Amino acid sequence: MNFILENYNWALILIALASGTGLFWQAQQKTRGGGVGTAEAVRMINREKGVLIDVSEAAEFAAGHAVGARHIPLDTLGAAKGLPSNKTLPLLLLCPNGARAGRAAAQLRKAGYDAATAVAGGTKAWREAGLPVERSQAA
Repeated sequence: MNFILENYNWALILIALASGTGLFWQAQQKTRGGGVGTAEAVRMINREKGVLIDVSEAAEFAAGHAVGARHIPLDTLGAAKGLPSNKTLPLLLLCPNGARAGRAAAQLRKAGYDAATAVAGGTKAWREAGLPVERSQAA
């Protein structure tokens, strides 16, 4: 008990607790689909047969999307036929900034796609990482 009360040891204990809490929070967010970075997404596509799904609106998708991404707008996700039948495959969800992709990942996990996760930062982060992007005709 003297260790805690002496000098500034209480500050060190608070710092350790805050650090531990931060690490725990990060781990929880990752398991809840808080998102993966672009490098991890590419690794999952290449090594785990991950499927890239863009949940942007048609005009956003046409303006620029990751090469090879399937387009399934968020509002049609529940009835989408473009989802893989194998629910164990990693699903990597994109939208312009990552917010809708996070909601889509949560929706898909509820539907049984346990490996659904958003790509942190969305298409913007994908572009900034120098990964291939293409444009298409608006539907």
